[in-house]
Amino acid sequence: MTKAMLTVRLDEETERQLADILAHEKTDKSELIRRLIAERWLNLQAGRTLVDRRGGHPQHLLQDAPTDLSERANRKKAMLQGSRALRDR
Repeated sequence: MTKAMLTVRLDEETERQLADILAHEKTDKSELIRRLIAERWLNLQAGRTLVDRRGGHPQHLLQDAPTDLSERANRKKAMLQGSRALRDR
């Protein structure tokens, strides 16, 4: 893993706040920054749907499915038929 040097300019108030956070968290600046970045990244991911996080919809999953599956009753019926077919194997 390549390490990059990061320089951050902080005003006096922010420096004091950082020192307080570091003392409270009992960590160093690098670890604190890594954790903050990881938390923010996870928050960004939380806004995405499961399908987006998994790379999108499968291309051929529904290619032979009826076109009216947007209706709940039709989906329920199709699921029952599918489970019966699996059970009867």
